[in-house]
Amino acid sequence: MNEPTKAVPQFANEAEEHAFWETHDSADYLDWSKARRAVLPNLKPATRTISLRLPQHLLDSIKAAANARDVPYQSLIKVWLQEKLHSR
Repeated sequence: MNEPTKAVPQFANEAEEHAFWETHDSADYLDWSKARRAVLPNLKPATRTISLRLPQHLLDSIKAAANARDVPYQSLIKVWLQEKLHSR
């Protein structure tokens, strides 16, 4: 890959930087062949509250299963959804 020929400019604020990168190719400024994957161990994924209507007997069964595992039922639902998603 060609070495980048341009220096990354200094920006007064984030909006100015955003506008710049919308109209410029980062390959002209950065050597992506030397890039490394960043590890952000303390970053928490964003969550969003949803409303989910379940039949009472199903919710009772989920709560019982969560109680048997000593975990909150909402956490158990998330684990089951994630497992099902990855099994496809």
